[in-house]
Amino acid sequence: MKTALLKFFDAVKHRGDYLRRHRRWEVLLAAGLSLALGFTYLFVELADEITAGETQLLDERILVSLRRLDDPEVPIGPAWLRGTMLDLTALGGPAVLGMITIAIVGFFFLEGQRRVALLTIATVGGGGLASVALKWIFARPRPDVVPHLREVSSASFPSGHAMSSAVVYLTVGVMFMKTVRGGWAKSYVLAWGILLTLLVGLSRIYLGVHYPSDVLGGWLAGLCWASGCWVIGQFIPSRPMPTADDRTREETRPG
Repeated sequence: MKTALLKFFDAVKHRGDYLRRHRRWEVLLAAGLSLALGFTYLFVELADEITAGETQLLDERILVSLRRLDDPEVPIGPAWLRGTMLDLTALGGPAVLGMITIAIVGFFFLEGQRRVALLTIATVGGGGLASVALKWIFARPRPDVVPHLREVSSASFPSGHAMSSAVVYLTVGVMFMKTVRGGWAKSYVLAWGILLTLLVGLSRIYLGVHYPSDVLGGWLAGLCWASGCWVIGQFIPSRPMPTADDRTREETRPG
């Protein structure tokens, strides 16, 4: 165990030396910390406005606008949209996010990316605990201006689905960006992480189980957490996964 820890910290030190030699240390650290601090500042400002009740009227108007005037039980839009939103909101639930995390971590282990796998576990686990703690601190009641289209029980701010999906999907995206080659591949992975995060959050508003400010707060907290993960991830050594061209060259190599 001691030997493994020494090897790990030695690898992190070498990674830091590499970043310093290539003048990437200052840029990466400044960018990552700026994002994390910026999202933290916005979250604190939003939480202050929510606590003072300044967002309440706008929150309620948005929720009411998403329901039929003659029947608040029925959301606006075609009949299939409600079912789609229920499906999308499940993508931010603990069971689905847990299975996705286990699957991705297992994949990293099978690919020999042990450090990346362990960082993913730590980030997702810590993000989940942070979400529970923030809900306990603010203890905002759930919306009651429209009927809920999904059963809920925990506090409202920040949205646990929005925050957890941001933590998981963006963290997974960042971790895959460390291990895939090519700008298009990196952009593709990150784009899917952002899209899933947005869809889960919007589904919570449509279903009436969260105020829009709850979802915004969840996104900000999740982005802050993922940004910190991105900074830490720069010091975790990894090796790019082989591409199709690499396999072709290996197969055609003489001998």
